[in-house]
Amino acid sequence: MTMKPIFNFLIIIISVCTGSLHAQKKNGDDTTRKTVVITSAYKPVLKPSSKINFSAGLPITDTFKPALMSYKVPSQNLFFSYQPVALKPLALSVDSVVEWVNNSYVKAGFGNYSTPYMETGLSYGDGKTSLVNFFGKHISQKGSISNQQYAHTTFNIMGLYSTNANLEWRTKIGFDTRTQYYYGFQPDTIKYEKDSLRQKYNTISGMVGLRNKELNSYGISYDPTMTVNLFSDNRSGREASFIVNAPLSKIITDGITANIGLTADLTTYKKMSEKKISNNLFYLSPSVTLKKANFTLNAGFIPSWDNGVSHLLPNFSAIIKVKDKKFVVQAGWIGYYKKNTYQSLSIFSPFIHQPDSLFNTRVTEQYAGFKGSAGSHFTYNAKLSLLKYSNPVLFLNDTLDGKTISPTYESSMKNIRISGEIGYSVQEKFSLLAGVAINSYSGLEINDKAWGLLPLEITGSLRWQVLKDVQFKSDLFIWNGALYKTGTVGKGRSGGAFDLNAGTEFVVSPRLGVWVQLNNILNNKYERWHQYQVLGLNVLGGVVYSF
Repeated sequence: MTMKPIFNFLIIIISVCTGSLHAQKKNGDDTTRKTVVITSAYKPVLKPSSKINFSAGLPITDTFKPALMSYKVPSQNLFFSYQPVALKPLALSVDSVVEWVNNSYVKAGFGNYSTPYMETGLSYGDGKTSLVNFFGKHISQKGSISNQQYAHTTFNIMGLYSTNANLEWRTKIGFDTRTQYYYGFQPDTIKYEKDSLRQKYNTISGMVGLRNKELNSYGISYDPTMTVNLFSDNRSGREASFIVNAPLSKIITDGITANIGLTADLTTYKKMSEKKISNNLFYLSPSVTLKKANFTLNAGFIPSWDNGVSHLLPNFSAIIKVKDKKFVVQAGWIGYYKKNTYQSLSIFSPFIHQPDSLFNTRVTEQYAGFKGSAGSHFTYNAKLSLLKYSNPVLFLNDTLDGKTISPTYESSMKNIRISGEIGYSVQEKFSLLAGVAINSYSGLEINDKAWGLLPLEITGSLRWQVLKDVQFKSDLFIWNGALYKTGTVGKGRSGGAFDLNAGTEFVVSPRLGVWVQLNNILNNKYERWHQYQVLGLNVLGGVVYSF
C-alpha cells in the first residue's frame, strides 16, 4: 500500500471529528471533550529499484593503425668541411680487438706496343708494433718510330716499428732503373749506333726516420729523417746525395706553437773524367704559429746557405675563416729552394744530356687566394701568385739535330701564376677533380724565352665505384705546348696536348679480378719535348690476384 491512500484516509477522519465538535458548540453543549486516538502499525518502505547487471565480455578488436612519428634520415655523405688548421700526422690507435690482416696482390697484363706489365704488393706484420711492405713494378714499351722504346723497373721495401716508449722507427730501401733511347733527331735519315742512343739511369736509395707518435710531457713533437741517394747512368755519370731533415715543434701555450727545422742537403756529382761538382744547401726554418678559432698565422724567417752564399728568406702565411661560413681566405709571403740534381733533372726531362753544372733554384712567392666548400659535396680553391726565381732551370733543345735537351740556367725570372681546383665527391664512391695552372713568364736576362716550360696545364681525375665489385677511373691531361729554339734566333711552340685515359677493374671471384686500361684514347700524338712524339692509343689488360 502506498502513502497517498493512507494520507487521504487520515484527512477524512480529522474532517469528520472537527465537524462534529463544531456542531456541538453550536448547539450549546459544554460537556467534557472526547478524544479520538488513531493507532496504526504500518511502516512505510521504498519500493525496491531495479539493478543493472554487469556481464564480463571481450572488447571489440581495434584494427586502426596509429600514426607513428616520421623520421627523416639525412644523406649519409662522408664529407669534411675545410677547417683552417694545420694537418699533422697522428699515430693510429689500433683496436686490440681488430686482427691485422696481411693484404697482398699480384697484377699482370699485356698490351699493344709490346707492353708487358707486372705489379705486386706484399704486406707482413701484426699492424700494431711492426709492419713491412714491399712494392714492385715493371713496364716496357716499343713504339712504331725507330728507337722509340723504354723500360722502367722499380721496387722498394718500407718498414715501421713501434716501441713501448712512444717512438716509431721508419725505414725504406729502394731501387729504380730506367732505360730509353734518343729517338727525336731530325732528319731521321741520320744513322746512329743504337748503343750510343741508349740511356740508362739507376738509383739506389735508403731512408731512416724516428718520430714520437704523441706529444711528450714537454709538449714537443719531432720527426728527424736521414736519406741517401746513389744515382748513376751508363755514361760514367755518378751522383751521391745525403739529406738530413730534422723538424721540431713545441706547444708554448694554448694556440701558440714554436717550430724549428734543420735541413742539410749535400750532393756530389762527377761527370765522366771531369772533377767532382759539389752542390750543398743548408737552412734553418724557425717560426711561430698562432691558432685561433677563425684565424691561423705562421711567422718566421729562413736563414740559408746555398753553396756558401747566405740568403734570408721570408716565411709568413695567414689563413682566415669567414665566421659561420665554409669559406677561407689565405695569403702569404714565403721563400723556398728547389734542389737541382742530375737525378731530379733526368726525371723532369728524360732526354737531357749530362749537365755541366748544378745550381739550386731560389724562389720567393707572394700569394693570395681563397678556398671553401658549397653544400656537402662541392669544394673549390683559387690562388694568384707572384713568383721570383733565382737560377731557374730551362730546357733548351739542341738546334743541330734536336736529339738532346740541355738544362740551362737563367739568372732570374718572374712568373705570374693563376691556379685553381674544383672537386665533387660522394663518400668514397665517387670523386671528380679538375685543376688548372696558368703561367706567364717574364723578366729573363740571359735567355729569350722560358724554354721547355708549359704556360698552361689542365688536369682532371675521375674515380667511380659503379657497383660493389666494379671500379672505374679516368684521367685527363691538357696543356699548351712549350717554346723551343729553331736555329740561332728563331723560336717555335709545340702543339697542344689532349690526353684522355680510362680504365676499369671488376671482381670475378673473391680473389681474382680483371682490369683494362686505355691510354691516349683519342690517339693524339703530341710532343711534350720538341721532336719527341709520344705513343698513340695504348690498350692494356690483365688480371689481379689478391691473397
